[in-house]
Parts: sequence; C-alpha cells; structure tokens
Amino acid sequence: PQGGRPQGDRPQWQDRRPQGDRPQGSGGPRDWRERRPSDHRGGGRPTGRDRAGAEQDRRPPLPPGPALPEWADPRDLDRAVRESLRGLDPRNAERVAGHLVVAGTLVDDDPETALAHARAARDRASRVAVVREAVGVAAYHAGDFAEAAREIRAYRRMSGDVGYRAVLADCERALGRPEVALRLVAEALTDSPDAQESIELRLVEAGARRDLGEHAAARLVLEAELGGRPTPGSLDATDPHRLRVAAAYADLLQEMGEEQLAEEWHGAVAAAEPDDMDIEFTELEFEDEDTDVAVSTDPSDTDGADGDADRSELEESLAGEPGNSGAGFDAEVEAEVAELLGETDVPADGTGASGDGPASS
Repeated sequence: PQGGRPQGDRPQWQDRRPQGDRPQGSGGPRDWRERRPSDHRGGGRPTGRDRAGAEQDRRPPLPPGPALPEWADPRDLDRAVRESLRGLDPRNAERVAGHLVVAGTLVDDDPETALAHARAARDRASRVAVVREAVGVAAYHAGDFAEAAREIRAYRRMSGDVGYRAVLADCERALGRPEVALRLVAEALTDSPDAQESIELRLVEAGARRDLGEHAAARLVLEAELGGRPTPGSLDATDPHRLRVAAAYADLLQEMGEEQLAEEWHGAVAAAEPDDMDIEFTELEFEDEDTDVAVSTDPSDTDGADGDADRSELEESLAGEPGNSGAGFDAEVEAEVAELLGETDVPADGTGASGDGPASS
C-alpha cells in the first residue's frame, strides 16, 4: 500500500518538471518527424536491427563471472531447461547452460560457488524464469535469504509456478519477520498442499512460533505431525521427512528444559539415521597383468599368509575344472580377453593366441 511507504524527501510526480535550460514546451507540441536521423537508409525510421545494435552499445559489458570447469556439459541439463534457453544467442545459451549445470551440481556441497555461477547465468539471461529459480535456490542454500526471496518471487511471477512456498516463508523467518512467515504458511495450507510440502510448511511454522517465544504452540504443531501423542519408540525410521520433524521436536524439548525426553528423541533419530548403519564391505584386490585374486572380508586384513592360503584354494578349485590347468589356463584367459577386445585373432582350434599375447590398448 502506498500509504504505508515512507515518503521522506522524495519529490512527488507533479514536482518532476524539467529543470535548468531544458525547453518548457511553450512553443507547442514538437513535431517528432524532425527527429529522424539522417544516417539511416532512405532517411526513414531506424530498423529493428539498428535499434538492437544501439541498445547493445549502450548496455554495459557483462562481468566475466567464474570460469566454467571442463566437466560442465550443457547437455546435462533437463530438456525443458534447454528449451527455455533457445531464445538466447547460441553462444550465450551454451555459456548460461554451463553455469546452470555447475550451480545445480554444487548447490549442496559448495553453495557459495553454486551461487556465483547462478548469478553469472542471471547476468546473461535475466529474463529466463529457470535462471531466476536457480539463483533463488542457490542463494537460499548459501544463506543469502534476502536475495533468495527476491529471486524466487521473480521466478513465480515469470513462470506462474506457485511452488517454493515453504522456502519463501523460511526466508521471511530468517530475515526476522516470523509474523510474515506465519501468514505465508497459513495461506499455503489453505491450498491443500501435498504431504511433503505440508511437512515443510509445518516445520517453518514451528520455527516461527519458537522465534516468537510460543513454545507450547510450536510443540503442538510438531506433535500433530508425529501422530498426536508421539513416543520415541513410535518413530517411523523409513520416512526421512518424519525424521526431520522428530529432530526439530527433540531440539524444542531441549529448549523447553525437558532434557531426558529430548535425549530419548535424539537417540531415536540417531538410531534411525541411515548414515549410522554398520555396513560390512567385501574388498576385491586385483593385481595388474596377473590372474591372482586376493579376497578379503575384512578391509584391514593384510596378512600375507592368509592371502597365500586364499590363493591356493582358488588355484585348486580352478584346477579341478575341466580344461583348467596351470599356464595353459592363463593363456586361454588372455586369448579370450584379446578376442573380446578385438586386438588379436584366435586360431580356429581354440588353443589360444599366438605371439606375445594381447596388445595393450
């Protein structure tokens, strides 16, 4: 609303009159036909190409932006995103696509670099909706919540997509406006969002309530998402979104002074985390240009005697099979590999390759 904006000493529109030695218009309306440039073809109006060239001349040079790594392949972009860049100059479109690939790849591990590449794409294609979306998402991960909210709103206006409602509400909360965040959450919940977005919105709502000191209300919000009267033993470990709600619930309990119950919930969340699962791997070690295979069920097992025993057992098992005997078997293996690679011809009698064996590729 205009009435709510500070006016300060900004001039009103009626005060914006020409100043200095500008003509005041006392001589009547100017005949715009007199302003035709004489250097255009035929003395007529400038063509579209002329106007575009003039605008390009007036446009400041683009900042160089970060260098694109060699692995940034524009073909890695989704087809719909590539289609949205078709209105750009081909070379510019390729560079914008490269920046988008880097931004999407690094947004989780290196959000600052991802944001730099997203901004570089925006410098070259600010009117493309997916570019503004990329900047907003990268800025959100990098902690620049003001830019994130601005860019995501621009994306929504340009694309008509009503998504990112939880992100926008969280940005308002991060900017110190929890009341605005609660209003955005309430508006989004009236639109019957899906289960995943509903959980995200409830998490933002609980956080905003905590910011306002309304811990009891925040507790009710999280408990409702966990099933009403939740217990640590009832936590569903297969639902990652519920785990996030449980983690937020444990933090809230700890903030409210219920240390024992908070520890139980933290323990339940930690026990359900996939990263905490003990997984035993079997390591296979292959030596170059040798058919010896060392099998170990313990990655830390480096005992040579055990390795020799395993090798002996393997050789005995291979020797017991028809046609497998000593060096002849090794030659047959090398011949088969060479045949598969097309590097040598195998004689019709199947006795193996002649010569020095398969050539190295």
